[in-house]
Amino acid sequence: QVQVAESGGGSVQPGGSLRLSCKSPRTITSVFTSSDMGWYRQAPGKERELVASIDSGGGTKYADSAKGRFTISRDTSRKMVYLQMSDLKPEDTAVYYCSRKEIGGQMYWGQGTRVTVSS
Repeated sequence: QVQVAESGGGSVQPGGSLRLSCKSPRTITSVFTSSDMGWYRQAPGKERELVASIDSGGGTKYADSAKGRFTISRDTSRKMVYLQMSDLKPEDTAVYYCSRKEIGGQMYWGQGTRVTVSS
């Protein structure tokens, strides 16, 4: 069963914007509400890294590379998490993964969505 699913990736020119979406269709609302959500990315030949996270209370954290350009948000009623990315750079090219970490510590990952920033 798909626990987490991303969408919204694509190709964009430098300076462009994309909004990634992450849904948790099979998660009951109370579990989603209490979960910490995150966006990670993995570029070719590199390790997966945290880009942004939002906890159950709405607190956010960003990688230094994302600060001022990316915004993470969540819509509890729709069980969705978003990553608004602007002023994209070639170094943002990667596969972006959504994660959900439940109170008990169990972590779920999506299959990833590819973002390519190139002129």
